[in-house]
Amino acid sequence: MFNKLIRATTTFHRGQKGITGLETAIILIAFVTVASVLAYSVLSAGIFSAEKGKETVYAGLDQAQSSMQIRGDVLALSTDNTDISSIQFTLASVLGDAAVDMTPNSSNASDNNSVVINYSDPSNHAENVVWTASHLGTSRFGANMLGPGEAMLITVTVPQGVTVGAYSSFTLQVVPTKGAAITIQRSLPASILPVNDVH
Repeated sequence: MFNKLIRATTTFHRGQKGITGLETAIILIAFVTVASVLAYSVLSAGIFSAEKGKETVYAGLDQAQSSMQIRGDVLALSTDNTDISSIQFTLASVLGDAAVDMTPNSSNASDNNSVVINYSDPSNHAENVVWTASHLGTSRFGANMLGPGEAMLITVTVPQGVTVGAYSSFTLQVVPTKGAAITIQRSLPASILPVNDVH
């Protein structure tokens, strides 16, 4: 009986092959290698995208830190109560983190200035018009620097040959070297006074 059992078990497994330890090790090594290459690729792509995201955030912060805003009213000044000769407004830093170079230009068109102001109305357009800047209060960063917590009075001269009278509208665009440009659109009232608060 015992011999029959041994014969049955030996014939039962005849013709069947198993996986040896060497084959198992090779398959395991292949899986580990493929998984590590895939993990390295995923990690590399993640680190690359994280670095690009960080660069974008820093660039956005740099732009925002140097942005300016208008504080208060926009005034149109006239010397003859007929046409305006200059426009005044106050600029201040938005976030108060970085100073902005506000070196004005002069009547010399070849001067290089950091902030460009363009003038336009329905009939005229002038780029890089003449303007001046003066600090309101004390300056901690220099005569031509608009620093955090500071304000500057900007006076823009209306370009020569341009007539801006009653009911006229005009647009000023303040373009810094970095940061957002500021667009000022205003219309003049029916009567021109020496000082006009324009809206």
